[in-house]
Amino acid sequence: VLDDNIAYLKIQHIIGEEMAQKVGPLLLEYIWDKVLPTSAMILDFRSAISGELSGIPYIVSYYTDAEPLIHIDSVYDRPSDITTELWSMPTLLGKRYGTSKPLIILTSKNTLGVAEDVAYCLKNLKRATIVGENTGGGTVKTDKIKVGDSDFYVSVPVAKSVNPITGKSWEIYGVAPDVEVTAEDA
Repeated sequence: VLDDNIAYLKIQHIIGEEMAQKVGPLLLEYIWDKVLPTSAMILDFRSAISGELSGIPYIVSYYTDAEPLIHIDSVYDRPSDITTELWSMPTLLGKRYGTSKPLIILTSKNTLGVAEDVAYCLKNLKRATIVGENTGGGTVKTDKIKVGDSDFYVSVPVAKSVNPITGKSWEIYGVAPDVEVTAEDA
């Protein structure tokens, strides 16, 4: 917790549902319960380069109300030709941070994938202010494809995120900050 009762959480990887079930009680006890009573929060995604799709509803839901449920994202998976809708969650482990306290998300050109998705969702829900650099414009899911009989692999995007509010994706273009500053100054 920083001066003026502001919480600061640096997140480099967004865990998914399976891992959240395993480590959730520890995260609550040692981190979340300590930042919950703060008057504002900063989520530092400047070095967040990986994550699990199933973690998106968890993070977004801690900053929204329990009701009504909100359609926060749609992810089209090319290999299966299936679109999965991601919705806010009605119940969570621990308490919600709520919708009235300020939420700042720090970004950089290195912010990629699932972290970009979380930032884009919270920005377009008018729940967070994005501060920093335009994100990298990654993708929510890639597959490694072996090149012939060699030891070389190519990472190829195999899914696309489409925000239900904007009807657009942040992929390729990244998430534009509300307040643009260098990552070091964010």
